[in-house]
Amino acid sequence: MEAEEYELMDAVEDRMWWYAGLHAMVIRALARHAAPASLPLPATLPLLDVGCGTGGLLRRLDAAMQEGRVAARPLAGFDIVAEAVSRAHAKIPKARLVRASANDIPFATGSVAAAVSCDVLCHRAVDEGRALGELHRVLAPGGIVVLNMPAHAWLVSAHDRRVHTRERYSRDVLRARLAAAGFRPIEVLHWNSLLFPLMVVQRKLLTRSGKGDAAPQDRSDVAAFPPPIEAMFRAVTAVERALIGAGVRFPVGGSVLAVAVKP
Repeated sequence: MEAEEYELMDAVEDRMWWYAGLHAMVIRALARHAAPASLPLPATLPLLDVGCGTGGLLRRLDAAMQEGRVAARPLAGFDIVAEAVSRAHAKIPKARLVRASANDIPFATGSVAAAVSCDVLCHRAVDEGRALGELHRVLAPGGIVVLNMPAHAWLVSAHDRRVHTRERYSRDVLRARLAAAGFRPIEVLHWNSLLFPLMVVQRKLLTRSGKGDAAPQDRSDVAAFPPPIEAMFRAVTAVERALIGAGVRFPVGGSVLAVAVKP
């Protein structure tokens, strides 16, 4: 990503509705799809954040572990940008954090209990097939991976160019690529669906989406809204999570979230 994007992320990821919703979806997936009792994983194996950015998800994962919502285990993460790793370390100093690429994950084979990755494998600097192979390698048998990816190829916008997104995904494509890498997909769903119409308006109608250099209106989507709007959007995403928890599945959404297990 652009260096400025990391600064924006660091400034707002603790309070912006989007990050709150994303992190809640990841925590929900980890809580729901823990390793089966028939294949317990040692509590010493870490939970790895692949492309941890400035550490907001790691901090929320730590809180969820302390509250008992997610099984407690060591936290680890990496990012390709040294500044991001530094900012993440300031938020969660007890985590094992290193500078690295998803194309070459610096962890031993079978040494990770679970891995999460949010909007990273879609990055143009990542070799998706190699990264999925690396994730499969470092996970212990029975370990799970939770991936969040941007959805719908037709929704590509200025924000995608700003954060160097290579591809936006469909559920079928993501499921197939996980299976090809040796994973067993167990849940692939859309989310950020109730607010999806507003996302389409903002990205396709209110900003230019042509090719070439960024125009003045090609600004980042990473920015906190006024408190009343933040509260409303948080409430909408909370309702959506409740519906998903009740079994509702949406045909569209801003993101695709997938959970898969290493057999």
